[in-house]
Amino acid sequence: MIEKYGLNHISTGDVLRSEIKKGTELGKTAAGFIDNGQLIPDELMVSILANVYDSFGDHKGVIFDGFPRTIPQAEALKKMLDERGDKVAAMIELDVPEDELMKRLILRGQQSGRADDNEETIKKRLVVYHSQTQPLIEWYKNEGVHHHINGSGELDRIFADICQVIDNL
Repeated sequence: MIEKYGLNHISTGDVLRSEIKKGTELGKTAAGFIDNGQLIPDELMVSILANVYDSFGDHKGVIFDGFPRTIPQAEALKKMLDERGDKVAAMIELDVPEDELMKRLILRGQQSGRADDNEETIKKRLVVYHSQTQPLIEWYKNEGVHHHINGSGELDRIFADICQVIDNL
């Protein structure tokens, strides 16, 4: 997506892991939440995102990866973007069965060394997802920007489906 469309990318996980690795105060605070499968407080996350977003200057668009995860975060993101004359063009929901997610994340943890990709933490993340993140689907449907993508199967087909959404924006 980044190469094909010239988009910038903000991965909240990458930003937070970088801060944790550097041992910053933000990193220490974030680690306490992440290690327990919890979300970072909204005000802190939006502030971090705004700084990264502003660092891009003029751009064709940004992929927000891992954010928002709650309706208050979506509202804060909308406000932050409105203040900059921008908006969310599309929310792409990659729908994958939980058993497949578990396999993918455990494999990712084994390949990357990410300690938070273990069965116990993933189960906690899924509980948080169902209670806090899943309601975003309806919220973004009401905003008129929700797009459902079957996230199972061949990567080329999934990529093509996402491209079709972006091409039609």
